[in-house]
Amino acid sequence: MTFAQRAGIAIATLAVLSLAVAGVWLLRTFDPNAPGNPFPACMFKALTGLYCAGCGATRALHALLHGDVRAAFSMNPLLVLVLPVLPVLTAWSLGWRPVRLQPAMRWLLAPKLWLALLLGFWVLRNLPWPPFSWLAPG
Repeated sequence: MTFAQRAGIAIATLAVLSLAVAGVWLLRTFDPNAPGNPFPACMFKALTGLYCAGCGATRALHALLHGDVRAAFSMNPLLVLVLPVLPVLTAWSLGWRPVRLQPAMRWLLAPKLWLALLLGFWVLRNLPWPPFSWLAPG
């Protein structure tokens, strides 16, 4: 790897970390449930009246940052369940590839899995009867 490539990776990593710190600060400082908060509303919900797969994610992250896992799960259960996997996926993409994880990573990196998971969650959380209605943001 050349010096320019390493520098580019370092700059990109710094930018992502800076955005993450800013996002954490915003979520700790402002309540997305309060009127007048700086977070945008879901445009898909505003246009269709239906929940998208990401609806409730901002409120769920806010609840997680304040230690309320139950509230976070009620806002967006898929996000709460997938969030612990994201650091592993990130580390894998940066080159950390333990042999023990290779079978699981082949499964986790399959686009079909994520497509089915997101589309399935998107459809199921809009069904009006239990248990599917429990997937809608609380």
